[in-house]
Amino acid sequence: MALPHSRPMPGIGKACRELRVQEANKTWRIVYHIDEDAIVVLEVFAKTTQETPKSVIAICKTRLRMYTAI
Repeated sequence: MALPHSRPMPGIGKACRELRVQEANKTWRIVYHIDEDAIVVLEVFAKTTQETPKSVIAICKTRLRMYTAI
């Protein structure tokens, strides 16, 4: 069993990454932000294409702004 693959997502924001997790018949993507004292999950979705959908990027950016505004 291979470890999940994580890559930076600078298009969403600083310290944002995407984790890819392979299940038996589906690949999941978890977009998250690493803060000093927390890891914030911005979105979880099933991977269906190579590129991250623009709608998912927009949702992640909005959620990140909401988190950093607190």
